[in-house]
Amino acid sequence: MQNRTLAFVGDSLGRQQFQSLMCMITAGKESPDVLDVGPEFGLVIPLGGKRPNGWAYRFPSTNTTVLYYWSSTLCDLEPLNPKDPQTEYAMHLDRPPAFLRDFLHRIDVLVLNSGHHWNRGKLRANKWIMYVGGESNTNRKIADMGSAKNFTIHSTIKWLNSQLPKHPHLKAFYRSISPRHFVNGDWNTGGSCNNTTPMSIGKEVLQDESSDHGAAGAVRGTGIKLLDITALSQVRDEGHISRFSLTASPGVQDCLHWCLPGVPDTWNEILFALI
Repeated sequence: MQNRTLAFVGDSLGRQQFQSLMCMITAGKESPDVLDVGPEFGLVIPLGGKRPNGWAYRFPSTNTTVLYYWSSTLCDLEPLNPKDPQTEYAMHLDRPPAFLRDFLHRIDVLVLNSGHHWNRGKLRANKWIMYVGGESNTNRKIADMGSAKNFTIHSTIKWLNSQLPKHPHLKAFYRSISPRHFVNGDWNTGGSCNNTTPMSIGKEVLQDESSDHGAAGAVRGTGIKLLDITALSQVRDEGHISRFSLTASPGVQDCLHWCLPGVPDTWNEILFALI
């Protein structure tokens, strides 16, 4: 990875994989020679915002850059009225994120992921409106959440595959979905994952095919490789943050994100082997 850039683009599980890799590279220690190069990639705190849309760090000893860009749905988001802070956003299902279009030429290893933001609650909360072909979507087949997700992921991977001949140095991966382990309810209805015994629900993965059929289908026949972590993560139901978060609320557990160090470290071991 000397003189190369590794980029994670995706949701908060992609962010956790980025955080895991940064901790693995630095051995979890603050290092004065790690440079914050976020501004090079437009990763700065926007006016009135709380945090940037991602982070980028460079290790000068090898000139290796590791970055994360937040794109929970892997499609382009565009404010309908940029002057209005309360504006709705066009969610262009058939356009890759602008970040990828702008910076793909600077990336050597790319890891994409998406999945858990594809629900009506997230769309309403974020004021996202589905657009296709530059106009508000009227196709009912696409409007269904599962169909919209598959349409978008196939569209972005198809675009990325079309770019590979222009960027022969690029290794591109799509990471399969990270499993949730809520029991007896969901995150907001008392669901829990209190188990602390590793692999109590299974100790090995025997299947030959991915558990994430959508991800496997999206990369089939392309130059993008599948980083398949779903089945092996499924057996680690005790590995989530659960009720042990510093900001935990009574009765609310996080059975989606992972403790670090933890399961995402294994995703990075596999990524390293694939690279």
